Amino acid sequence: MIEIKNVDLTIRKTPILKNVSVHFERGKIHGLIGRNGSGKTMLMKCVCGFVKPTSGEIAVDGLKIGRDCDFPKSIGVIIETPGFVPYYSGYKNLKLLADLNKKITSEDIKNTMKAVGLDPELKRHVRKYSLGMRQRLGLAQAIMEDPELLILDEPMNGLDKDGVRDMRQYLLDLKARGKTILIASHSAEDIDVLCDTVCEMDKGVLTAIR
Repeated sequence: MIEIKNVDLTIRKTPILKNVSVHFERGKIHGLIGRNGSGKTMLMKCVCGFVKPTSGEIAVDGLKIGRDCDFPKSIGVIIETPGFVPYYSGYKNLKLLADLNKKITSEDIKNTMKAVGLDPELKRHVRKYSLGMRQRLGLAQAIMEDPELLILDEPMNGLDKDGVRDMRQYLLDLKARGKTILIASHSAEDIDVLCDTVCEMDKGVLTAIR
């Protein structure tokens, strides 16, 4: 599903990624681990097409990013804090985004919100959401158009114990449906429970794959 070959990234003369090569198989959950500044998030941004590598190639589903397409075709993303219109409700935010592609119905949005534990009828503005609710809304935004690939950077942030349990089960359910998921997490337990493969990064270098 994802093929990364000899990727380097330098920003303002600072090396961020150094000769990273790895492939991630379709239909599995793949973990990225490493300390802050290890390069996990930037590698994810490169896979999404948000950042262009200095050298090397990234292909998603056979298409080279930056040559065959600017962004992967069927992808859902949570990287850093999801951005929403603060004075809209959760449902209205998702409806606004869904209207851009016109792939899904209002009922699809509501069903997705329910699936991640949110009430689509709640009129509360997103600015009054807890961190955990915002994280659930971010996941709803990432999955609502039923993408084949999910890129999730710390998706459990802000979730309580029950929320983490629910989120893990939901991701495993998506895997069972054939989705490919690339996840970065500081939680060793998340990685152990969810991931089929684990890549460790340190200072921009892929140091281990297991």
